[in-house]
Amino acid sequence: MTKNVGCPTEVTLEMISGRWKAMVIYWLLQGDRRFNQLQRDLSGITHRTLSRQLKELAANGLIERHDFAEIPPRVEYRLTPLGRSLEPVLLAMHDWAVEHALADEAQALTASAV
Repeated sequence: MTKNVGCPTEVTLEMISGRWKAMVIYWLLQGDRRFNQLQRDLSGITHRTLSRQLKELAANGLIERHDFAEIPPRVEYRLTPLGRSLEPVLLAMHDWAVEHALADEAQALTASAV
């Protein structure tokens, strides 16, 4: 049974929701990454959580896993065209944060210093 979606934005939010998914997409916008490189880029994420986030992003068709058949094993993650299409969405979120959220933080710091 398919989920009844009231607003198309829900689909986007469902696909990139969570603490780490948007940041995984951000780093993959910079280029293909191996698992350990992503884990270093996302300081603070556990191995298990990163693995789960990558699987969910792949299941949603946003990233693909490229397994090189070599020893030692080598796997790289890259954005699919669908995943790459989220770049303007993430940039808009970034711009909004700079304009609003960071401005609010600066105001709060100024108010507390007085």
